[in-house]
Amino acid sequence: MSTELTTFTGWAAMAAGAPLERHQYDPGPLGAEEVEVAVEYCGICHSDQSMIDNEWGNARYPFIPGHEVVGTIVRVGEQVRGLKLGQRVGIGWYKGSCMHCGSCMEGSHQLCRTVKPTIVGSNGGFADRLRAHWAWAIPLPAGLEPSLVGPLFCAGSTVFAPLLEFDVKPTDRVGVVGIGGLGHLALRFLNAWGCEVTAFTSSLSKQEEAQRLGAHKVVASTDSAALKAMAGSLDFLLITASADLDWNALLGTLRGKGRLHFVGIAPSAIPVHVFSLIPQQKSLSGSPVGSPKNMATMLEFCARHQILPQVEHFPMSQVNAAIDHLRAGKARYRVVLDASK
Repeated sequence: MSTELTTFTGWAAMAAGAPLERHQYDPGPLGAEEVEVAVEYCGICHSDQSMIDNEWGNARYPFIPGHEVVGTIVRVGEQVRGLKLGQRVGIGWYKGSCMHCGSCMEGSHQLCRTVKPTIVGSNGGFADRLRAHWAWAIPLPAGLEPSLVGPLFCAGSTVFAPLLEFDVKPTDRVGVVGIGGLGHLALRFLNAWGCEVTAFTSSLSKQEEAQRLGAHKVVASTDSAALKAMAGSLDFLLITASADLDWNALLGTLRGKGRLHFVGIAPSAIPVHVFSLIPQQKSLSGSPVGSPKNMATMLEFCARHQILPQVEHFPMSQVNAAIDHLRAGKARYRVVLDASK
């Protein structure tokens, strides 16, 4: 049994864009509905980099990143339900919600108006401990390697949730735009789901790898002729890339009632006229990570099909080298920090 810590130690940026350095802070008393987790592994996401650099204007310094956490429960509040000491859990982009609003009561906790992000206005998982509401600490099923599973709680949940939310069928033809941290998992999920999967990438050098990950076809996302040849062929198109693309050409790849769905953050507004949507009843939509229930379902699916992120490991003590690796675009496809090193 771990001893109670009155001070947590993490790796914090002291200013926008600054290297991370060791930082101690007082977490205060453990909430009645909170669990305290001893961090074992934590993935690095582009959102961590964006927050370090204050790209979204909402970072507070000192800032401790980390929202793809895997660890063991070492303390539980008196009103915690369904979890126990010693249990291994994962915590993602959110770590709490009000538990009484309409969204929470219908199971869409991620849409709660007061949902609590793990790293926005709070200290994240690049640390020895992390606290979360018990509902957002998702138990790991047997058969999933803990050192690899962290990115499922952000990247994995983000691309898995739309499959449930929009009732993607095994008979559907689905495209994935962007073969990176999110996209590589989307290819694996959709292939195991039973779909015919097309990968759209700006780099055809990834063709062989995309096929290994589950794509049946690979198309250049910047090739207008190739996009035109795909016209009217897809039921669902998942955008995981964070880039400005030819959105009207991509909309054109959809069949009637097809959906263009964003989980990647395109930097500019989407210039789409309603006449691109109305005649064939096409839809544009976007979504965040999934609910706790959806994340648990995703983990069961991953355990059944042995779907895990493709990761590179760094010791937590070399967190700055790991972030530089991510900044340089060299990550294939997620970086995971080992807290014990």
